[in-house]
Amino acid sequence: MSNAADRNEVIAFSRATDSSLQETHRFPTGGRGSDGNHDPLESQGSLTLSQDHSLLFAVNAGSGEISVFRVFGSTLTLSDKVLSEGSQPNAVAQHGNLVYVVNTGGSSSVAGFLLEGDHLRFIKNSLAFLSTNTSGAASIAFSPDGQFLAVTERLTNNIDVFKVLAGGQLSPIVTNPSAGPGAFAVSFAPRALRSFLKPDQRTSQTGQLFSSYALLHNGTLSAISTSVPTLGAANCWNAITPDGRFVYVSNAGSSTISGFAVSATGVLSALPGTVVGENPNRGRES
Repeated sequence: MSNAADRNEVIAFSRATDSSLQETHRFPTGGRGSDGNHDPLESQGSLTLSQDHSLLFAVNAGSGEISVFRVFGSTLTLSDKVLSEGSQPNAVAQHGNLVYVVNTGGSSSVAGFLLEGDHLRFIKNSLAFLSTNTSGAASIAFSPDGQFLAVTERLTNNIDVFKVLAGGQLSPIVTNPSAGPGAFAVSFAPRALRSFLKPDQRTSQTGQLFSSYALLHNGTLSAISTSVPTLGAANCWNAITPDGRFVYVSNAGSSTISGFAVSATGVLSALPGTVVGENPNRGRES
């Protein structure tokens, strides 16, 4: 996503057999980005593909909207655009017919929408505020069963958990201090009897760290693996394999990718060498 202030666009690339990428098309979101360089949104999830890969959600941080695209192979068709019910949306999560967005500007909040076909409808009384107006909210994720919603706060170093109620609204916030410094991104691993929460952490004081947690029924988190080193610099985003066996984190400062195995009990084990990939071109973040 370009995040351009005058005209936000989703940028499509074709991948060659040697895995090199070439830009092929741009699809306007109908909104405006926040502009800026060096990861101005400071979030994971500003572009989110639906579970069935038929829809793509994009935030317009500059104009306070969510755009919805229909996905037809390598082509996108804009189908809807709605207000995010807050300021500076920077991340979206979807589960079934529920979509939630994080608004990081003004009064930091999350807002819920019902997904009706390829359109969004705001859920009355679904707006919920985070622990403070200056939380620096950076990511949002549903648990695999859709019963919980988690949000990270960069500036307070907290991880917020909400229980998702029957109508799509949220229970009162449960604020959990991060087990280590620099909470940034959050994902859920679809393994074991309970879902395990994986915030990744970045800090310049103690190195680049990654932690795992067990999510308890009351919304509290119990640390499993705490502050495991990634051996990279400025790790910002994480991705869990569909089977939940592995998690990979990107180190934007060193242009590398670190890998970890995830046990059935949520324990993180560094893969041999830990750094499993390297990008030779230290260009802009994406």
